Amino acid sequence: MHSLSRQSVARFILVITVLSFFSLASAQNSDPSAPMGSHEMQQNQQPADSGLPVPQDFQTPEQGALVDAVDISRNPADVAPPVGDRPPQLVKVALTAQELEGKLDPAMKATYQYWTFNGKVPGPMIRVRQGDTVELTLKNEGHLVPHSIDLHAVLGPGGGMGVSEAKQGETRTFTFKAMLPGVFVYHCGTDLAPQHIANGMYGLIVVEPPGGLPHADREFYVMQGEIYTVEDMGTEGHQKMSLPKLFSEKPEYYVFNGFVNGASGEHAMHAKVGESVRIFFGVGGPNIISSPHIIGQILERVYPEGSFTSPPLTNVQTSVVPPGGATVLELTPLVPGTFRLVDHALIRVARGLVGVLEVSGSPNQELFHAGPAR
Repeated sequence: MHSLSRQSVARFILVITVLSFFSLASAQNSDPSAPMGSHEMQQNQQPADSGLPVPQDFQTPEQGALVDAVDISRNPADVAPPVGDRPPQLVKVALTAQELEGKLDPAMKATYQYWTFNGKVPGPMIRVRQGDTVELTLKNEGHLVPHSIDLHAVLGPGGGMGVSEAKQGETRTFTFKAMLPGVFVYHCGTDLAPQHIANGMYGLIVVEPPGGLPHADREFYVMQGEIYTVEDMGTEGHQKMSLPKLFSEKPEYYVFNGFVNGASGEHAMHAKVGESVRIFFGVGGPNIISSPHIIGQILERVYPEGSFTSPPLTNVQTSVVPPGGATVLELTPLVPGTFRLVDHALIRVARGLVGVLEVSGSPNQELFHAGPAR
């Protein structure tokens, strides 16, 4: 009898659990094929109702349509200035959530609807001092969904996500104190957060220690991300996002600073022989680990996990940065040439992931030259 009783109880619990699951799924989404909690827009669905008017001319392009697009890629040289040796102060930061049709692969005329902070991927570098009070204002100029921000440097619930979430047309402000130094990722935290991140809503906040960081002749800002499209990489025209590929962690594109071959061409990094170079490097993700490597260089110093309170690693060939993580890469190029920044999972180069450091100056024949030894 005791055995039968336990079996009966087990069956009862199982039935209740299954019924509860399907009841919740139905309440979450009337479309049973759509992932729970997703903000994905169906092809002919209107933008989410925020109680605010939506422009009559606003529409999502059709798959493959050739449409005008803007350059959403942040130039790696667009770095916030060093904090220097100053006391703590109040720093006001203004961010705007914008949804833009951007250039994904200019060679293929491929475009994508990016969700951004301030119109670029990554969002602007926020740079403060340990002990600063930061007042952050987020304005949502998008038409599709609410947006928010989760800063990994914030010591508070959700990293600020809950108090910053703004519906379409809204503006939200919150305040925090930057308590610990380091390089931290920030990203949109609104459900479905991985979708917002994959669409481009990520950036770095650098919290410098008292006295600031040592001087570097050149500083750059690079972040790695993934883009999940319905069509295969290399397809022309507007590319729609694929939630199934996002959930299965199978991106079509890997990108530096938002688009194919980002941080190269017009957005290449430039330095001179003998100059000290510092790269603030982060991974927005949302899913894939990066192994940053500069072909033809040795990293003199690497700050693992973006920590300024631990001694840096020295003479490093390849680093490792997880999704939602960051590091600082420092080097001094000694010969001129073109040096490529890659993820050493090298097949990703073929999927759009390559940056370029162009170094100018006089050759150093003693250090490097073609041909036999002299």
